[in-house]
Amino acid sequence: MAGSEDVFLRAKHRTFSGLAEGGEREWTGPFCFIQAADPQLGLMKAWRDGDCDGGGDEWAEEVELTKQAVEAVNQLRPRPRFMVLCGDLVHAMPDTPFREGQERDLKAALKGTDPSIPLVFVSGNHDLGNTPTPGTVEQYCSAWGDDYFSFWVGGVLCLVLNSQLFFDASACPQLKEAQETWLEAQLSRASSSTEPKPKHVLVFQHIPLYLKSPDEEDDYFNLSKTVRQSLLDRFKKAGVKAVFSGHYHRNAGGCHGGLDMVVSSAIGCQLGQDEHGLRVVVVTADKVVHRYHSLEQLRARGMDEDLRKLLQA
Repeated sequence: MAGSEDVFLRAKHRTFSGLAEGGEREWTGPFCFIQAADPQLGLMKAWRDGDCDGGGDEWAEEVELTKQAVEAVNQLRPRPRFMVLCGDLVHAMPDTPFREGQERDLKAALKGTDPSIPLVFVSGNHDLGNTPTPGTVEQYCSAWGDDYFSFWVGGVLCLVLNSQLFFDASACPQLKEAQETWLEAQLSRASSSTEPKPKHVLVFQHIPLYLKSPDEEDDYFNLSKTVRQSLLDRFKKAGVKAVFSGHYHRNAGGCHGGLDMVVSSAIGCQLGQDEHGLRVVVVTADKVVHRYHSLEQLRARGMDEDLRKLLQA
């Protein structure tokens, strides 16, 4: 994985430039990465004020938490291969007040990330709007890079998806169709006998497939049953090991049929009993092990010892 003085290596042409040229398609041994979600600059005060549809006029708390996250990740040994932020980078919706300032200040906070740890950005509903349009998707891509793309790292195939196109693509049906065509090609190649076989396939998106069970009722915080079941079937057929998401601002998820649905709480505003934190993910030859760490714990002690030992195998 190539480092760069520019920590913002945007995905373009459906590939991520933060990786070695051509990707890393060969397994080279265990590694770790960091999954983060929902820094969502501006939500903490808006939530306290009970004005989440507006509000968002202050975000110093989230900036400080993001800086703490960067500090914790930078000091980890061995170094994470990358850090992925699973959506809702800022709270202000497209074309609303405070959007520009929140994006500017988030980029400034993230700029301290060690250049050897590329940042991977995933789009969330606040980044695109609850009902995205071609215009809001283009705004996001200009600021953060492609809204869906793939990359290889250490023999593992990673797919970054725009989950808002699964949630409500009524204003941009052609974009939904384009992602569907692309995703089907990616999943077919992942399970092909003629293509390089990934050690694992991982998916990153903002909205979870489900929070606790694949048969739970439709909710703001999950994808509809019809969409959910279709994706689960396709992912399992292609050998996807885990789907990582945010959006819920609480830790949740489950493992069904060999596919792990990982819902991670936020760097920013907590809606449950979890602490501000990050998820450490260790990838070995036969499994993907992950654990949520509070920012305080990660800064003071690093990742848990049992996870570190897996990396020495």
